[in-house]
Amino acid sequence: MSVARPARCLLSRRLAAAVKPAAPAQCHASFHSSTPLAKRKPRFKSIRAVEMGLISPEKIDEYTKESFPQYTPEEMKVLKERYTPEQMAALEAGEAAIDPKDLTIQGRVRLDPYKPPYLDDFSRIYPIIDKRPKTAPPPNPNSRFMSLEEHTEDLSRRLEALIPKDVNFEGMTQDEVEKVLEERVDFPMEESKYFLEPETMLNTNGPTDSAVAPALGKKLRGVEGMYKAPIDPDDEGKDDQGIYQNLKRRTGLTVSDILNVVTKTLVIRYVDNQTRLGKIRSAWILAIAGNGNGRLGIGVAKSVEQSVASLKAKLLAIQNMRPIRRYEDRTIYGTVKGKVGATIVQIDARPPGFGLRASHRLFEIFRAVGIHDVAAKMPRSTNPMNSVKACVEALQSQKDPNEIAVGRGKKLVDVRKVYYGGNVY
Repeated sequence: MSVARPARCLLSRRLAAAVKPAAPAQCHASFHSSTPLAKRKPRFKSIRAVEMGLISPEKIDEYTKESFPQYTPEEMKVLKERYTPEQMAALEAGEAAIDPKDLTIQGRVRLDPYKPPYLDDFSRIYPIIDKRPKTAPPPNPNSRFMSLEEHTEDLSRRLEALIPKDVNFEGMTQDEVEKVLEERVDFPMEESKYFLEPETMLNTNGPTDSAVAPALGKKLRGVEGMYKAPIDPDDEGKDDQGIYQNLKRRTGLTVSDILNVVTKTLVIRYVDNQTRLGKIRSAWILAIAGNGNGRLGIGVAKSVEQSVASLKAKLLAIQNMRPIRRYEDRTIYGTVKGKVGATIVQIDARPPGFGLRASHRLFEIFRAVGIHDVAAKMPRSTNPMNSVKACVEALQSQKDPNEIAVGRGKKLVDVRKVYYGGNVY
């Protein structure tokens, strides 16, 4: 075995490695789902400074004179007539302190349609743009409520201030003193001021009355007898407060007819509105109204006060009353169904003397409309609100058999009238 063979093999391998071309680099796919930066388009169009024309000093001066003009002699004359010399000196100092070129180069002038209608006139306040100025001073931290003795002293000072200082009461009788005070002092107005706008705190920066506007007294001088609610003599004194006047104009009913309508509250829900001041609870009420003779209405109202919501719902129910078909003034025509949401109400006609067999809410609806013999069931959901609405929808969807017979070209014979001689109750 030759000794030169291993050396020759080593040299050949070294030379082969030097001559062997490098392997091409393999391209790997990117795992990013976003678009490459090179292909993205800018969101806004780029505007060069040359296009704006604010490169040369001449263009800057031209734009400054056009956008921020100086006061003309006529305008200065008008300003001198309106302002004092001290104010004019302050205005001139302010104008001299601000360089219009700085406003052109560094300032920003809005050109959009929602720009403020002024640049340097801050004498006018626009509620949409400006903040509301604080006219009242902050509350005094040392203020406190009056004690009983301080309330008594405050009342004494108020009474002493009402006594006329230019009248000598010495030697007058009690009747003469009362006559003078009645002529010189408006006691109803002073009483309203004391009880409706009381000063209950000490060391305050202003009045401590509430945000609720006080009502006018009934016997104020100059107001008494002028503002009276219109009272219809046909109401016979049944609506002196004017609660049903708008309902009278809308429905054409008299107050007596409105009071004879049967109203009933069927559903009451409480809704909490979460605000930054806490939870504000309001009542949601659904009511029905019926005259017991084939008319039925439904009303929905919501208010913070439950009594207000109840009154509004009942008035809306009376306003929304509609006629309901009744067979022999006691039951319905056949079988009807009403569906609201997931609630289905099925109402079936029944013979005389059967009575009302339904849930308590449907029972009140049938009694208000004047139906006495029916059977109602709810095979699915029994949601209170949907059950009432579905029942009213079912009653209003009845079909008249006479109209069906005329449409089919046939005659309708009422067997009960033929064999029993009329209505049977």
